[in-house]
Amino acid sequence: MRGWLPLTLGLLAVVIGAVWTVQGLGYVTGSVMTDQKIWAVVGPIVALAGLVVLWLGLRSRRR
Repeated sequence: MRGWLPLTLGLLAVVIGAVWTVQGLGYVTGSVMTDQKIWAVVGPIVALAGLVVLWLGLRSRRR
């Protein structure tokens, strides 16, 4: 069971970051975040942080 929490949180951060990015770019409508450039910047940062957490979680599971 070791490493499941970082893997779950990392995957969640990647998905949320991707959604924020496409909302910020205006591809997903119906939100106050639509077409707001700040979310086009914050989204990839969150997704990248999620990838780092995923990588760390995978490393901890291999040990």
